[in-house]
Amino acid sequence: MKENVTSGSHATPMLFPYEPEQFWQSIRQIIREEVIQAEKQRPDSPSWQTPGLTYKPLYKIAEVCTLFNVTKPTIYDWIKHGKLKPFKIRSRVFFLWQDIQQLLQPSGE
Repeated sequence: MKENVTSGSHATPMLFPYEPEQFWQSIRQIIREEVIQAEKQRPDSPSWQTPGLTYKPLYKIAEVCTLFNVTKPTIYDWIKHGKLKPFKIRSRVFFLWQDIQQLLQPSGE
């Protein structure tokens, strides 16, 4: 039984023809290339736009937060003060594009 126990000095055999360091360097390089390629292919426009529609009539709260660069509590505060009117469809809350456009307009107009 003691014959099977090793001192730990033997390296585990590799099943591919690369040195471990060379293997990890090639893996890191592949990952870097994939990340760079994915960043180039990422659209500049928001991902929630639907192809074929000229505009999106309803927006989720997360999308409104992204448009205005604010947090959800800010949106809830705007609802409380009447700046935005929520529309509930089943258990989800949406906002009309026209209401969002009114918030985007300067208050002087």
